[in-house]
Amino acid sequence: MKFTEATAGRIFILRLENREIIHESIERFALEHNILRATLTVLGGIDKDSRIIVGPEADRASAVRPVDYLIRNMHEVTGTGTIFPDKNGKPVLHLHIACGRRDQTITGDVRHGVKVWHVLEIIITELKGSTSHRIFEESSGFELLNP
Repeated sequence: MKFTEATAGRIFILRLENREIIHESIERFALEHNILRATLTVLGGIDKDSRIIVGPEADRASAVRPVDYLIRNMHEVTGTGTIFPDKNGKPVLHLHIACGRRDQTITGDVRHGVKVWHVLEIIITELKGSTSHRIFEESSGFELLNP
């Protein structure tokens, strides 16, 4: 286990609107407001034809090929995530959402292009006093959090 300590900084309340792309909008906002480290919660709806990542293609940790899943209809969503800078200091979002419609739910990462359906509420809590960042790890193929 690796860890570090942080304190809560600024808190931002956002509302994304119809057809905005979630990860693009949040990363742009973070860059514009100099948010390098944060935690966030989202709540609202996503539009049809959104794409989420639902896991690696194979059951082996060494085969990191994301599985792309097409959301065919509007869904209610809730999710939680983090923002930490990459090696170049750019804030990078890591957000997983649970998407529900009627009696079905699917969970995944928003990185492949999730579009807002009408409205998505977001609370971002900035983390201060930490130097945590993301570093690419060749053995896993992931940009992992390095506290």
